[in-house]
Amino acid sequence: MKGIASFFNILRDVSSPTFTIVNEYSADKFKIFHFDVYRLKNSIEFENTIGTDYFGNGVCIIEWGEIIEDILPQDVIFIQIEKINENERKFNVRRSK
Repeated sequence: MKGIASFFNILRDVSSPTFTIVNEYSADKFKIFHFDVYRLKNSIEFENTIGTDYFGNGVCIIEWGEIIEDILPQDVIFIQIEKINENERKFNVRRSK
């Protein structure tokens, strides 16, 4: 997330929203919502605690998105990051169905 924030010139501290579930950042022309849904059981819990109003109101970056995949919008890009070693990562990118 820090690299994405830097790309959009967001200079404030960027951290994982593990306990808050969502952090909001303002880019020049849109908002970025960073979610960490690891602690949620499923999409029903997401809808009951956070809601889907964020979708369509900015760029949503969701860690552990497979937990709520059934309620995500149709135009989603999934990025899976696999740690190869301390200095290498493998990125698997796919579009939603």
